[in-house]
Amino acid sequence: MLSRRGFLDATVGSAITVAAVSGRTAFAAVPEIATQKEPATQSPLKPHTGPDYNPVVTLNGWTLPWRMNGDWKEFHLVAEPVVREIAPGMKAYLWGYNGQSPGPTIEAVEGDKVRIYVTNRLPEHTAVHWHGQRLPNGMDGVGGLTQPAIKPGQTFVYEYQLRRAGTFMYHPHADEMVQMAMGMMGMFIVHPKDPAERRVDRDYCFLLNAFDIEPGSYVPKVNTMLDFNLWTWNSRAFPGIDNFVAGLGDKMRMRIGNLTMTNHPIHIHGHEFTVTGTDGGWVPPGSAWPEVTTDIAVGQMRSIEFVADEPGDWAVHCHKSHHTMNAMGHSVKTYIGVKLPDLAKRIGKTAPGFMAMGHQGMADMGAMEMPLPDNTLPMMTGFAQFGPVEMGGMFSVLKVREGLKSGDYTDPGWFRHPEGTVARVVPNAPAPQRQGAPQDPGKAPFKVVKPNATKMEH
Repeated sequence: MLSRRGFLDATVGSAITVAAVSGRTAFAAVPEIATQKEPATQSPLKPHTGPDYNPVVTLNGWTLPWRMNGDWKEFHLVAEPVVREIAPGMKAYLWGYNGQSPGPTIEAVEGDKVRIYVTNRLPEHTAVHWHGQRLPNGMDGVGGLTQPAIKPGQTFVYEYQLRRAGTFMYHPHADEMVQMAMGMMGMFIVHPKDPAERRVDRDYCFLLNAFDIEPGSYVPKVNTMLDFNLWTWNSRAFPGIDNFVAGLGDKMRMRIGNLTMTNHPIHIHGHEFTVTGTDGGWVPPGSAWPEVTTDIAVGQMRSIEFVADEPGDWAVHCHKSHHTMNAMGHSVKTYIGVKLPDLAKRIGKTAPGFMAMGHQGMADMGAMEMPLPDNTLPMMTGFAQFGPVEMGGMFSVLKVREGLKSGDYTDPGWFRHPEGTVARVVPNAPAPQRQGAPQDPGKAPFKVVKPNATKMEH
């Protein structure tokens, strides 16, 4: 549930710095501060003023409330330290906005005049860049270049008119390496003026982000460049990422922004989709292209749309295999083919409780409840109706159900497959015969061919 704190109680002694383009030099008050700490996906915030639109659902997030002050739509962001549950069993000490990382989604309509207050409760200065927006240069939010930095305890205000519809982001442009690595980011959705334009039944949005948090610790390593161990959607890792819920036949949209340090090929099972939006805006209908996987580069956004016409529980994930795994993955050795059970008996005499795993592959790690260090996640985890899912990181499920009411986002449970539509074992099938011993990797499979040889000597 949303809670509100009075601004004056929270910022006693703070300075209010106003940067404005409207000619106004004073404001009677600023909006109250809305805060959200629950990790579950919150209900969409329906518009109570101005043009109608179908609100977005922020995966494991929420939409920031606003108030009208004359013809200005006013929001209040608070940059502050937050505690974010990455998944059950692990929390991280991050920086974010209004109680969470990422911060709340900002929603408005093309043509709206927005006034966004930003209060800084961080231990260092900050600024907010409105990624992808067209606006006056002094509102672009690059500390030192287009504005003075927002010092701890100060509140700045940004004012501009939304000039185009689309999917955008916000994030710091001050000590960016640290602040973004700590989780400071959020989505900014601008709906078309015409409520009927590009309308869908269900409109989801989320950010791709990543952290390097050693098992047992709580604070990300901000100097990491590529070697992250937690790949997340809205700072959540599977099985902590909520499901996408759709009624059979619903027109679906997913808006995805990438603020990690690498690209992510996002793949949806069971459906093809079209790419209908990019950083630059909407793709003309005649130019939208079909995919089942779309690659989203660093700093890019993609909107994809499809009709959820295949009932079931369909995987949605990044197609980089190591991005669907959690912590502890980088230093695990490969023991496939090694006779670990014999070695385990000897090690067990020195280290009681030692478990030999991985000599037949890694799947047994996903099926067993292994002891873990405090505050970390299994490398492969999650269970569904048929057993271990053996996933982590950037993985969720699209649940398509017949008869689901519009606006119902509750988890419908596992899919009930019609009889005869589940892959099954073949009874009484003969056991496969092993065709000889595996090739010794230390020996060449054939003799070296001499330069003047006319044929290969086997």
